Amino acid sequence: MNWEFNILYWFQSIHNPVLDRIEPVITLFGDGGIFWILLTVAILIFVKDKRVGITCVLALASEAVIVLVLKNTVQRSRPCWIDPTVQMLVRVPKDYSFPSGHSAASFSAAVSIFLYKKKWGTAAIVLAALIAISRMYLFVHFPTDVIVGTLIGISMALIFGYIVKFSTKSRTPQ
Repeated sequence: MNWEFNILYWFQSIHNPVLDRIEPVITLFGDGGIFWILLTVAILIFVKDKRVGITCVLALASEAVIVLVLKNTVQRSRPCWIDPTVQMLVRVPKDYSFPSGHSAASFSAAVSIFLYKKKWGTAAIVLAALIAISRMYLFVHFPTDVIVGTLIGISMALIFGYIVKFSTKSRTPQ
């Protein structure tokens, strides 16, 4: 865990007034997956290719279950619980640290979008990466929490993207 704290303390060393204002705003986009859920609803309503929204729904739902089970099974303390001397820029979370739900939700939706809409998906992946990084900058997640959350999100998007594409292949115009 030393190397993880070294990374987190490096993030602490780059704190400045600009990032200290930006990072809490960026992390809000991952809170409870609400942004990604609302984006998914908008996609389902406004995007002609319904596979995009269906993949987002399935990936978001599956990653949420996996994250909830892992958080309550592993019960990893958050870095801000272990070292309470770090000044917090956000409210200290009450749930466990592993894996990062912000990272999982963000990457599950972003990669789901990317599978069908490359330009939108690229922008979504950039936002997902910024959200994931913000969790370490804000001292609420260890790097491995973020990495595993990211991998869960990507995996769910790829799995359900494949299932949705395969199951709709004969019905979707090429």
